[in-house]
Amino acid sequence: MIALIDYGAGNTASVANVLKDLNTDYIITQKESEICKSDKIIFPGVGEASYAIKKLNLYNLINLLRVIKKPFLGICLGMQLMCERSEEGNVNCLGVFPTYCKKFEGDDIKIPHMGWNKVEFSEGSKLFDGIPNGQHFYFAHSYYVPVNVNTSSICNHGVDFTASMQKDNYYGVQFHPEKSGEYGINIIRNFLEKC
Repeated sequence: MIALIDYGAGNTASVANVLKDLNTDYIITQKESEICKSDKIIFPGVGEASYAIKKLNLYNLINLLRVIKKPFLGICLGMQLMCERSEEGNVNCLGVFPTYCKKFEGDDIKIPHMGWNKVEFSEGSKLFDGIPNGQHFYFAHSYYVPVNVNTSSICNHGVDFTASMQKDNYYGVQFHPEKSGEYGINIIRNFLEKC
């Protein structure tokens, strides 16, 4: 059973549709007891960081999400919230990854970064198993995570930034696999089957 965390993120239904298409049992929940009973967790995200943290506090999920040992996948804002801090709303986040999230800057790039972009990943990342390097995935974000020790793939939008991260049982992707066609579906399938 997959726990799809519901804290008002805009892409929850889209991720649920992919899980349905993959014949995967899932529950959409914000209840600690149901998350703890699940086999794996998906943490979606479209929205604003400080509002999302307020919602997670409201549901008393912050401490649980920081320490849970089950395979955990954060998507877009979900990945950003796994950092220590975000400039979006100047808010402290979960602190799973010892890095931060900052706003894109520059007159020569479009903000938000939206559309299909090439992703280069490192060898051995389970999420990208069976996916040719350099594939394009769909992004929609104004804030990014700088390249850091936990970065497992990189994209460029005026600057190289983290397209995915991995640490222990925690995985994060900045792009939207649920909107990225066949290879995006493969990312979710790899999380379900190999992580």
